[in-house]
Amino acid sequence: MSQTVDRALSILPLLAQGPADLGQVAERLGVHKSTALRLLRTLHEHGLVYRQSDQRYRLGARLFALAQEAVENLDVREIAHPHLVELNEQCGHTVHLAVYEENEVLYIDKVESRYPVRMYSRIGKPVAITVAAVAKLLLADLSEPERRVVADKLDYPMYTSRSTPNAGAFLKELSVVREQGWATDLGGHEESINCVGAPIRGADGRVVAAMSVSAPNVVVTREELLTLLPLVRRTADTISREYSGNAPTKKA
Repeated sequence: MSQTVDRALSILPLLAQGPADLGQVAERLGVHKSTALRLLRTLHEHGLVYRQSDQRYRLGARLFALAQEAVENLDVREIAHPHLVELNEQCGHTVHLAVYEENEVLYIDKVESRYPVRMYSRIGKPVAITVAAVAKLLLADLSEPERRVVADKLDYPMYTSRSTPNAGAFLKELSVVREQGWATDLGGHEESINCVGAPIRGADGRVVAAMSVSAPNVVVTREELLTLLPLVRRTADTISREYSGNAPTKKA
């Protein structure tokens, strides 16, 4: 990266902290005012910074428009898929990715188990919203009033004796999931299937998708599956960093 481009880009995080005048920009960059002015003018021409009537500069509207376009064009499935495959290779179990759209939680990706006993689930198919780990993660991120509205509209089929029985129990579980940052479905949809999941977050911290690892208890016990939770959460965090554009952190 050339020195000029580097300096120009360094102005943007400075102005993200608030408006600054020419002298402040020059001082922060360690350059003469004439150099800072030339950089600011170029950014101004492209709509990335705006000069106020008090001669201070702030971030321009074009920058926010570009950021919004970038967010809207992000494909969480494309970003997540290689990480889901890697997780599947490490644990061998079925891995799902889901999103919340139009009052439904839908699977948008799936990596099959390496074991002969497979789960009946399909990409594009809605999940059992009152019991699935991915659904709990996605709905737990809603505000409390939104959670109550959704919970009151749902039916609560008793798929098994472990299914969520009513709106009150569902809201209580969503509060727990929101607090702890992970979720489970331990025989709530099918007696023989257990699942652990973690959220994928965008740059604003909101949950944009949820991922999970599922396995039948004839392959792995409930307790053994729960030991995979740290791995599932690390994978979700890695996807979150890549999706939000944050630099990856070093593994411990």
